[in-house]
Amino acid sequence: MFKSLNKLLTRAVYAPIIIAQGRYVKKVTPKLPEAAGERSGTAGKGQKIRLLIIGDSAAAGVGVDNQSQALTGNLVSALSDKYQVDWQLLAKSGHTTLDSLKMLSEQPQQTFDIIVTSLGVNDVTGTLAASTWLTQQQDLITLLREQFNCQQILITQVPPMGQFSALPQPLRRYLGARAAQFNRKLATLIESQSDCQLIDFNAELNNKDMAEDGFHPGPIIYQQWAEIVADKIKSKHNYK
Repeated sequence: MFKSLNKLLTRAVYAPIIIAQGRYVKKVTPKLPEAAGERSGTAGKGQKIRLLIIGDSAAAGVGVDNQSQALTGNLVSALSDKYQVDWQLLAKSGHTTLDSLKMLSEQPQQTFDIIVTSLGVNDVTGTLAASTWLTQQQDLITLLREQFNCQQILITQVPPMGQFSALPQPLRRYLGARAAQFNRKLATLIESQSDCQLIDFNAELNNKDMAEDGFHPGPIIYQQWAEIVADKIKSKHNYK
């Protein structure tokens, strides 16, 4: 009882500070553009795979100049030595899981073998309850299966926001705890869904590898992320 009361009191004390810090960070953080470059194409030779990347600003390549340096470009490059990759990117800065659900529901029905998702940061920074987010994530998984006939869904965990240098304390600690909570629930959600795999990108971040805003990945992080995803794809889609 007293432990719960202490938590409530702590939240009440820090809430105004966290809200003020959130507004300040939003005001002063540089607004970086999405990476330039093509958002669909075909690359490589070999076994054909159809790849879709969806999500938020990280999926859109914010933090680097060109898509060739972003998740999509690095991933296609890592796969094109063994596969013919027909790829497409559907991502937009600021998108929440619900935003992506709406956008994808408006897309024509087609087939993708592999779909990579990058969503959650904008849900964590908002007021969405973790339980609501989990429901939306399941709705997203269901949509990807039904609309795109997908065989492999690779879901990127929310990044370790408690390590984001752009965030002051206690805001950083608060968002880090929320991100960790979302990730725990996400892991439980997909553990029994055989077509889904987590992309665990919660290792220690090297702040010098972040983009200049301290909030988005830089080129090295995008490359590391793509390598993790590529390994998951190669292990399931054996090269013939």
